[in-house]
Amino acid sequence: MTNITIIDCYTDEPSGFGVPPYLGIFPRYIAGYVKQRIPDANITYLTVDDLRAADPTFDKVRKSDDTDVFIYNQTKNNVEETLANTDHLYVVVGVQVPGKYLSAVPGTFREITTLLERHGVLEMRAGKKEHKLERFVFAGPAMSEFGTQVQGGKFAEAATEIIKETMVNVRVMPEAFFTNYATIKNFSVAGAKEIYPQFPKPAIIEMETSRGCYRTINCSYCTEPLADRQSFREQEDIVEEMKAFYDMGARHFRYGRQTCFFSYKRHKPEELEKLFKMTWAACPDIKVLHIDNIDPVRVVTKQGIEMTKLTVKYCTAGNIAPMGIETFDAEVVKKNDLNSMPDMSLRAIEIINEHGRERGENGMPKFLPGVNILFGLIGEGKKTHAENLRYLNKIVESGFWVRRINVRQVIPFYGTKLFNEAKNKFIKKNKASYFKWRREIREQADIPLLKTMFPKDLVLKDCMAEIYKSGVTYFRQLGTYPIIVGVKGKYEIKKFYDLRIIDNMKRSLVGEVIELSKDQFD
Repeated sequence: MTNITIIDCYTDEPSGFGVPPYLGIFPRYIAGYVKQRIPDANITYLTVDDLRAADPTFDKVRKSDDTDVFIYNQTKNNVEETLANTDHLYVVVGVQVPGKYLSAVPGTFREITTLLERHGVLEMRAGKKEHKLERFVFAGPAMSEFGTQVQGGKFAEAATEIIKETMVNVRVMPEAFFTNYATIKNFSVAGAKEIYPQFPKPAIIEMETSRGCYRTINCSYCTEPLADRQSFREQEDIVEEMKAFYDMGARHFRYGRQTCFFSYKRHKPEELEKLFKMTWAACPDIKVLHIDNIDPVRVVTKQGIEMTKLTVKYCTAGNIAPMGIETFDAEVVKKNDLNSMPDMSLRAIEIINEHGRERGENGMPKFLPGVNILFGLIGEGKKTHAENLRYLNKIVESGFWVRRINVRQVIPFYGTKLFNEAKNKFIKKNKASYFKWRREIREQADIPLLKTMFPKDLVLKDCMAEIYKSGVTYFRQLGTYPIIVGVKGKYEIKKFYDLRIIDNMKRSLVGEVIELSKDQFD
């Protein structure tokens, strides 16, 4: 029997998420691929948290009994025994859209190679790392031509070049391996059955729907259109994989890994409704069904309005549509070849509000927009911030709700227009202003929005106690971009509670526990 080990360092891409509690596609697809080639293979799934926890040099001394998010997402597998018996090793690594994660810390390429060296998998010989495995493969976004970076505002790290220069007999699984849906459908279910039972629960399953972008002109910073032509996964294939997870007990799903959910099957409402109907027919007791990115330009069309209604009808409450608006400065929109002018973006926010603001059983609005703002785009200046504030204030004054305003610094990825024309010029130019700009956005937009969306005494149901820190337990509902609620005191982690809201912070809420939820998931 061949022993296969897959190490997940967690992935975050422009169109896909694989940071716990999300289970991304890469470990699943690799497991299915291996099982197809080696039917009797024994596949073990490990996380970077497993390796950290088993590393005697890793600093595991934390303040009091605070949750250590570096080792939070451990499996039940034995690291030393697994690595000692591994024949083939696959390592999934790569972040291209850095974020802040409540209960996970993605592993970097350099970190995982150091950990593997400490665990005896890699040895230094003649200045290069060498292994004794039958096969050693790196996979994931870090292996693309664009590289990886966990911090916004910095240049990407070219992992493939580092491998060539410093490692012996280590292979790279190219990004192209993951792009052929005709091939993927043959092993996606097998991969789900291998990985899900080993993944730390509870889990949100990221379901791939499409790749690439429909635009002929790329946004200046984005790698997605450069990496893939637009292609769509068939409804039958998506639902077959979902059903495999469902039959194993999974109840939380997100249609993810797409640049625009409303572009599915060429922006056809009937194709979207077919996917929704097939999903509920196969998985009737889903607790969470959410979506990911939506292009504002797609929302404002007749088809987009119909798709908005369908999303409200078929998805569960707490659903968020992150929109890559990136800036409300019309000149910066033009210089960066962005897709939506400010007034069109405002109209998209209005449409989703018109149909999605009603609250569901869990206390959350059924469907709200999210806004992404990028610092460091071509042409950015003080006027850009003034325009961002002007439109964000319009949103507040108009009474529209925006669940999440995500503000981050752009990464100038090699091959993009941003890299070719400006690199980090505007990041350096305006870096001293970013903290002030971010603070003003929080004060003028986030705080008033939270006060209206989450009034005092609102009850939010089925909130998971996720981490404990400095006398406060932090809760979130399972779903896409859920709101964080801090509650004084220590509550049992990974249990679900109903909370009453008593106050709000800049980006989060303050609550109190009413009772343990009737349902405990996963």
